Amino acid sequence: MRRLLALFALLAAPALADGEPAGEFDYYVLALSWSPSWCALEGDARGSPQCADGTGFGFVLHGLWPQYEAGWPSYCRGPHPEATRAQTAAMADIMGTAGSAWHQWKKHGHCSGLTAGDYFRLARLAFDGVTRPAELRALGRPVTLPAEVVEAAFLEANPGLSDEGVTVTCRDRRVQEVRICLTRALEPRACAPDAARDCGLRDALLLPVR
Repeated sequence: MRRLLALFALLAAPALADGEPAGEFDYYVLALSWSPSWCALEGDARGSPQCADGTGFGFVLHGLWPQYEAGWPSYCRGPHPEATRAQTAAMADIMGTAGSAWHQWKKHGHCSGLTAGDYFRLARLAFDGVTRPAELRALGRPVTLPAEVVEAAFLEANPGLSDEGVTVTCRDRRVQEVRICLTRALEPRACAPDAARDCGLRDALLLPVR
């Protein structure tokens, strides 16, 4: 019985593979991280320059992630050389730090099958193609709110998106990320079931931009 239960648990888990061939995937997830939450949970302790007072980071580009209809690839095998320091540094304005850009390239960028330059250009295009709601940046103090309010703000600011293609995640009772599902041509689409995991908190903490 224990073996049978373990098998069912394995079959129910998302398919996650490391080292898959580059370029073989179905769609993208554009992950936008709320910088104040990340800083409070991790960045401040690391002394990250992303978290310095006055940086003004709200939603930053966590990554543009290739996805399968079930699961996702990571650390793929690909023919292209690594990103250069200049390429990763050029992404710090929307990713917070060059180190974040480097990590995203290593874990996810290779899986796109693109060169580092083309991957970062595509990631910036996807980021620029989504309007981040101004009212969330305008908070002057910490607030608690239903996480679905954040999703609703994105849908209102981006009429081309649908609730099936946008999901909000939480961590430690804080709004963590907004994730938007896009086709390989960066058109909105519905998220696959394993990527559609909305935060159901009614009192999620949203910290203000520094």
